[in-house]
Amino acid sequence: MSAVGQMLYAHPRDPEGVGEKIRACIEACGECAQVCRICADACLGEEMVADLVRCIRTDLDCADLCEATQGVLVRRGKDDDGFVKAVLQACAEACARCADECEKHEHEHCRLCAEACRRCEKACRELLAAL
Repeated sequence: MSAVGQMLYAHPRDPEGVGEKIRACIEACGECAQVCRICADACLGEEMVADLVRCIRTDLDCADLCEATQGVLVRRGKDDDGFVKAVLQACAEACARCADECEKHEHEHCRLCAEACRRCEKACRELLAAL
């Protein structure tokens, strides 16, 4: 089990039946944020960078939302499902949009980014359904 998982299960406010989904979502958000930032940087290195401006912006927006979602999910001190659900919904939507944009391009980094975004979107939606 990852250190994040261990910390979550050690937390006194681990809601029964949801802890694993929270862990999976936190880890998916972290991975997605990093992959999106790498994809944006890789897009800047492509020959036709002007054709990738929308992709770069979408990557960076998604990375920012994933990091914010991660931050909200690791703070377990107060239950406010309405706020958490809104954050998860926004993150899932950002991931879906980023994946849609990356899938328009034939670069390997965009393909990998789209896959990470789809995983994160799925993790957010699964946690939303569990809350």
